[in-house]
Amino acid sequence: MAALDGLDVSILRELLARPRAGMREFARTLAVARGTVHTRVSRLERLGVIADYAPRLSPAQLGFPILAFVHLHLAQGQLARVTRALALVDEVLEAHSTAGDGDVLCRVAARDTEHVEEVIQRFLHLPGVVRCRTEIALSERLPNRVAPLLTLVAHDLASHETKASGPAPTDHGRRHR
Repeated sequence: MAALDGLDVSILRELLARPRAGMREFARTLAVARGTVHTRVSRLERLGVIADYAPRLSPAQLGFPILAFVHLHLAQGQLARVTRALALVDEVLEAHSTAGDGDVLCRVAARDTEHVEEVIQRFLHLPGVVRCRTEIALSERLPNRVAPLLTLVAHDLASHETKASGPAPTDHGRRHR
Protein backbone atom coordinates (compact mmCIF):
# COMPACT_ATOMS: atom_id res chain seq x y z
CA MET A 1 0.00 0.00 0.00
CA ALA A 2 1.29 3.44 -0.91
CA ALA A 3 1.82 6.02 1.83
CA LEU A 4 -0.46 8.94 0.99
CA ASP A 5 -0.98 12.30 2.64
CA GLY A 6 -3.74 14.89 2.48
CA LEU A 7 -2.33 16.59 -0.63
CA ASP A 8 -2.16 13.25 -2.46
CA VAL A 9 -5.80 12.61 -1.60
CA SER A 10 -6.78 16.10 -2.79
CA ILE A 11 -4.92 15.62 -6.07
CA LEU A 12 -6.59 12.24 -6.62
CA ARG A 13 -10.02 13.75 -5.93
CA GLU A 14 -9.31 16.47 -8.50
CA LEU A 15 -8.16 13.91 -11.07
CA LEU A 16 -11.34 11.90 -10.59
CA ALA A 17 -13.63 14.94 -10.63
CA ARG A 18 -11.97 16.69 -13.58
CA PRO A 19 -9.85 14.18 -15.52
CA ARG A 20 -9.35 16.54 -18.46
CA ALA A 21 -8.00 19.45 -16.41
CA GLY A 22 -4.27 20.08 -16.49
CA MET A 23 -1.61 20.32 -13.81
CA ARG A 24 -1.79 24.12 -13.83
CA GLU A 25 -5.53 24.04 -13.08
CA PHE A 26 -5.06 21.49 -10.28
CA ALA A 27 -2.26 23.61 -8.81
CA ARG A 28 -4.47 26.71 -8.88
CA THR A 29 -7.42 24.90 -7.29
CA LEU A 30 -5.27 23.30 -4.58
CA ALA A 31 -3.16 26.43 -4.01
CA VAL A 32 0.17 24.67 -4.51
CA ALA A 33 2.93 25.00 -7.09
CA ARG A 34 2.43 23.30 -10.44
CA GLY A 35 5.75 21.48 -9.93
CA THR A 36 4.45 20.08 -6.66
CA VAL A 37 1.35 18.68 -8.37
CA HIS A 38 3.45 17.26 -11.21
CA THR A 39 5.90 15.61 -8.78
CA ARG A 40 3.06 14.14 -6.71
CA VAL A 41 1.21 12.82 -9.77
CA SER A 42 4.42 11.25 -11.12
CA ARG A 43 4.99 9.58 -7.74
CA LEU A 44 1.40 8.31 -7.62
CA GLU A 45 1.85 6.87 -11.13
CA ARG A 46 5.12 5.15 -10.16
CA LEU A 47 3.50 3.67 -7.05
CA GLY A 48 0.60 2.33 -9.13
CA VAL A 49 -2.02 4.40 -7.28
CA ILE A 50 -2.86 6.04 -10.61
CA ALA A 51 -3.29 2.98 -12.79
CA ASP A 52 -4.70 4.49 -15.98
CA TYR A 53 -5.87 7.63 -17.74
CA ALA A 54 -8.11 5.90 -20.26
CA PRO A 55 -11.67 7.15 -20.73
CA ARG A 56 -14.49 4.97 -19.43
CA LEU A 57 -16.23 3.65 -22.54
CA SER A 58 -19.82 2.41 -22.60
CA PRO A 59 -20.05 -1.16 -23.94
CA ALA A 60 -23.79 -0.57 -24.48
CA GLN A 61 -23.12 2.42 -26.74
CA LEU A 62 -20.58 0.31 -28.64
CA GLY A 63 -23.32 -2.23 -29.41
CA PHE A 64 -22.91 -4.57 -26.41
CA PRO A 65 -25.85 -3.73 -24.09
CA ILE A 66 -25.90 -7.07 -22.26
CA LEU A 67 -23.63 -7.42 -19.23
CA ALA A 68 -23.15 -10.93 -17.86
CA PHE A 69 -21.16 -12.20 -14.91
CA VAL A 70 -19.89 -15.70 -15.62
CA HIS A 71 -18.47 -17.86 -12.84
CA LEU A 72 -16.05 -20.45 -14.21
CA HIS A 73 -15.35 -23.67 -12.33
CA LEU A 74 -11.91 -24.98 -13.26
CA ALA A 75 -10.10 -28.28 -13.09
CA GLN A 76 -7.25 -28.33 -10.54
CA GLY A 77 -4.10 -26.53 -11.68
CA GLN A 78 -5.68 -24.90 -14.73
CA LEU A 79 -5.93 -21.27 -13.59
CA ALA A 80 -2.95 -19.92 -15.56
CA ARG A 81 -3.95 -21.80 -18.71
CA VAL A 82 -7.56 -20.62 -18.56
CA THR A 83 -6.47 -17.04 -17.80
CA ARG A 84 -4.31 -16.99 -20.95
CA ALA A 85 -7.27 -18.31 -22.98
CA LEU A 86 -9.67 -15.73 -21.49
CA ALA A 87 -7.35 -12.92 -22.60
CA LEU A 88 -8.11 -13.98 -26.18
CA VAL A 89 -11.91 -13.71 -25.75
CA ASP A 90 -12.80 -10.16 -26.80
CA GLU A 91 -16.09 -10.11 -24.89
CA VAL A 92 -14.33 -10.65 -21.54
CA LEU A 93 -13.97 -7.20 -19.95
CA GLU A 94 -12.46 -8.46 -16.68
CA ALA A 95 -11.59 -11.74 -15.01
CA HIS A 96 -10.90 -12.24 -11.30
CA SER A 97 -9.79 -15.27 -9.30
CA THR A 98 -12.35 -15.79 -6.57
CA ALA A 99 -12.94 -17.66 -3.35
CA GLY A 100 -16.36 -19.20 -2.91
CA ASP A 101 -18.57 -20.60 -5.64
CA GLY A 102 -16.40 -20.80 -8.73
CA ASP A 103 -12.75 -20.14 -9.42
CA VAL A 104 -12.86 -17.21 -11.85
CA LEU A 105 -15.47 -14.50 -12.24
CA CYS A 106 -15.67 -12.92 -15.69
CA ARG A 107 -17.47 -9.73 -16.62
CA VAL A 108 -18.71 -10.23 -20.17
CA ALA A 109 -20.25 -7.78 -22.65
CA ALA A 110 -22.56 -9.12 -25.35
CA ARG A 111 -24.90 -7.93 -28.12
CA ASP A 112 -27.85 -10.04 -26.90
CA THR A 113 -28.59 -13.17 -24.89
CA GLU A 114 -27.76 -15.40 -27.85
CA HIS A 115 -24.33 -13.79 -27.93
CA VAL A 116 -23.95 -14.50 -24.19
CA GLU A 117 -24.75 -18.14 -24.88
CA GLU A 118 -22.11 -18.25 -27.65
CA VAL A 119 -19.49 -16.87 -25.25
CA ILE A 120 -20.48 -19.40 -22.59
CA GLN A 121 -20.14 -22.22 -25.11
CA ARG A 122 -16.65 -20.94 -26.00
CA PHE A 123 -15.79 -20.94 -22.28
CA LEU A 124 -16.99 -24.53 -21.92
CA HIS A 125 -14.68 -25.57 -24.76
CA LEU A 126 -11.61 -24.06 -23.11
CA PRO A 127 -9.30 -26.73 -21.72
CA GLY A 128 -9.56 -26.58 -17.94
CA VAL A 129 -13.10 -25.16 -17.68
CA VAL A 130 -15.39 -27.70 -16.03
CA ARG A 131 -18.64 -25.70 -15.88
CA CYS A 132 -20.08 -22.18 -15.88
CA ARG A 133 -22.74 -20.33 -13.95
CA THR A 134 -24.04 -17.11 -15.48
CA GLU A 135 -25.92 -14.10 -14.17
CA ILE A 136 -27.15 -11.31 -16.44
CA ALA A 137 -27.28 -7.76 -15.10
CA LEU A 138 -30.65 -6.06 -15.52
CA SER A 139 -29.39 -2.53 -14.87
CA GLU A 140 -26.41 -0.70 -13.40
CA ARG A 141 -27.28 0.70 -9.98
CA LEU A 142 -23.83 2.04 -9.10
CA PRO A 143 -21.14 2.59 -11.70
CA ASN A 144 -17.56 1.55 -11.06
CA ARG A 145 -16.31 4.05 -8.49
CA VAL A 146 -13.21 4.73 -6.46
CA ALA A 147 -13.82 8.26 -5.14
CA PRO A 148 -15.56 7.06 -1.93
CA LEU A 149 -12.39 5.18 -1.00
CA LEU A 150 -10.57 8.52 -0.89
CA THR A 151 -12.94 9.59 1.90
CA LEU A 152 -11.86 6.52 3.87
CA VAL A 153 -8.17 7.25 3.18
CA ALA A 154 -8.63 10.87 4.34
CA HIS A 155 -10.39 9.62 7.49
CA ASP A 156 -7.55 7.18 8.18
CA LEU A 157 -5.00 9.97 7.71
CA ALA A 158 -6.88 12.22 10.14
CA SER A 159 -7.10 9.40 12.71
CA HIS A 160 -3.40 8.67 12.37
CA GLU A 161 -2.49 12.35 12.81
CA THR A 162 -4.65 12.58 15.93
CA LYS A 163 -3.01 9.49 17.43
CA ALA A 164 0.50 10.68 16.49
CA SER A 165 0.06 14.05 18.18
CA GLY A 166 -1.11 12.36 21.37
CA PRO A 167 -3.38 13.80 24.02
CA ALA A 168 -3.20 17.49 24.83
CA PRO A 169 -0.83 18.23 27.73
CA THR A 170 -2.49 19.07 31.01
CA ASP A 171 -1.26 20.35 34.33
CA HIS A 172 -3.35 17.73 36.17
CA GLY A 173 -4.81 20.37 38.47
CA ARG A 174 -1.45 21.64 39.69
CA ARG A 175 -1.11 25.31 40.35
CA HIS A 176 1.80 27.11 38.76
CA ARG A 177 3.63 29.79 40.77
